[in-house]
Amino acid sequence: MDKNDSYICPICGNTDIHSIGYLNGKPYCRRCISFRGEEVDDKFSFPKKAKIHLNYELSIEQKQLSNKLVENYKKGINSFVYAVCGSGKTEIVLNIISYAIQCGEKVGFAVPRRDVAIELWERFKQVFSNNKIVLVCGGYHDVLKGDLICLTTHQLFRYEKYFDLLIMDEVDAFPYAGNELLHNFFEKSLKGKYVLMSATITPELKDKIQKDGTCILELFTRYHKHPLPVPECVFSNSVFLYYNLIKYIKKFIKENKQIFIFCPTIDECEKVYKILRFIVKGGEYVHSKRDDRAVIINDFKNGKYKYLVTTAVLERGVTVKDLQVIVFKANHNVYNQYSLIQIAGRAGRKKEAPEGRVIFLATKTNSEIEDCISTIIQSNSNLQKLFQ
Repeated sequence: MDKNDSYICPICGNTDIHSIGYLNGKPYCRRCISFRGEEVDDKFSFPKKAKIHLNYELSIEQKQLSNKLVENYKKGINSFVYAVCGSGKTEIVLNIISYAIQCGEKVGFAVPRRDVAIELWERFKQVFSNNKIVLVCGGYHDVLKGDLICLTTHQLFRYEKYFDLLIMDEVDAFPYAGNELLHNFFEKSLKGKYVLMSATITPELKDKIQKDGTCILELFTRYHKHPLPVPECVFSNSVFLYYNLIKYIKKFIKENKQIFIFCPTIDECEKVYKILRFIVKGGEYVHSKRDDRAVIINDFKNGKYKYLVTTAVLERGVTVKDLQVIVFKANHNVYNQYSLIQIAGRAGRKKEAPEGRVIFLATKTNSEIEDCISTIIQSNSNLQKLFQ
């Protein structure tokens, strides 16, 4: 092939000549060269029973959306579930998963991040205890086929034209958001219909899915009917940021409550922890580069640690009872209103403790902080209208 000829990568659809190399005169794609491995064949699947095992009832609103999803799927309509943090998006899709499995269809549940995929896999194994639930992500790809495949978006390259139903949560999250390669993997893995989900939706994303004819289903209530915690802003100079951080940590620990402390970068995360460990005992830290973070997170959930310093790696998909949240340097440019909303949504998720506090520590306010707070207040006002 002449180097001036157009080339379309058969794996990711890349056409950028700057990302295409040549070996022995043959083109290859540099963009997806790391995505190589066993791919899954599209053999016929047999209908199977898929009983849902839950020890609690869905709310009326959850049931309504759950039924609408199944109805849309039967009609061949794609859906987008726009639901506030803590509304129980996973519960909403259980019926459509069960329906598809019982129809003998291939079902996937994809998320951008490995930690969330592992947590969902553990959860789905309990909910569908009589079915084969498979996890496919980094370190887990020995088994690629099951009744329900829980996977990261990176692993979708293995499933070309495979899924009759593909559910994808956190469509606005890193590293999927804005990643053309992962978007191509998603589209190429689809044989049937999809359900997209998020607690935040940008105007651009909303416009795109509406143009695609996707049905938007909204849920502004948390399953326990309590409002989202409205962040409290504490502004100070850089020195007093640490003073306020330590003050709130000690206050929450005295109240016997666990804390997530979000930092904007890995370096900042490690720096904050190195300072805190000499002043407030009982903490740990995690970020995307720490290999044993799954063990640390599990230990935190089991009460071993009083606080956890973290990056955005824990801004989604994690639920801890009576958790309090502090965002250190909340005005850092790494945070936008959507990530701040997701972080705030970590607090007050449990029915037994729905009143968690969220503290934004910053040197000054900015539009992202203000938009985050106004969006949460608006969501809470929608909740109040529903129950007036």
